[in-house]
Amino acid sequence: MSGQPNNASERKTGITIKTTQEDHLIAWLAALAIAIHIIESVLPSPLPGVKPGLANVITIAVFILYGWRTAVWVTMLRVLVGSILIGTFLSPTFMLSFSGAVASLIVLWLASRLPGEGPGPIGLCLIAAMAHMSGQFYTAYLLFIPHDGLFKLLPLLMTAAVVFGIISGIIVRSMLQHLEKRKNDTTAQQNEQEK
Repeated sequence: MSGQPNNASERKTGITIKTTQEDHLIAWLAALAIAIHIIESVLPSPLPGVKPGLANVITIAVFILYGWRTAVWVTMLRVLVGSILIGTFLSPTFMLSFSGAVASLIVLWLASRLPGEGPGPIGLCLIAAMAHMSGQFYTAYLLFIPHDGLFKLLPLLMTAAVVFGIISGIIVRSMLQHLEKRKNDTTAQQNEQEK
């Protein structure tokens, strides 16, 4: 049997996956979103369900940079891996987080279908935060606290979503400007090296 390797060391069994700089950035952003998700879970909250939602900053940045499908991957990784690491997978906390993430992804998909350029970072963060809070609220109402008294909290929760949505939008805008500057600097350095 000539031509065939006769021992394991001569066989090539490994698979090589080629990655790009963009792949590395997306992986880094997903890891950052998971880290923020974990940190936010231990922060004290004045009201149940009211968190700054800084992990959503990553979702919006990925949505703007790479589109809706990539934002879905990063968001679902954040929710699933984050909940597994903090021990809340399939708990009520997970259900609220998951429903909020799905609601925000749905409105981002709808925003991507708008004519023209659509909303900017602040507008996207605002509608995503409001959708996230709405998704969590109605999940809490339908699954955990089916009492009409819960609706008295809704104006307060939506106000918090608006405030945190605007703050997140400002952060996303600043983050995108920084990434654009970094990209331009890298391109300039590569052009200098080629000369």
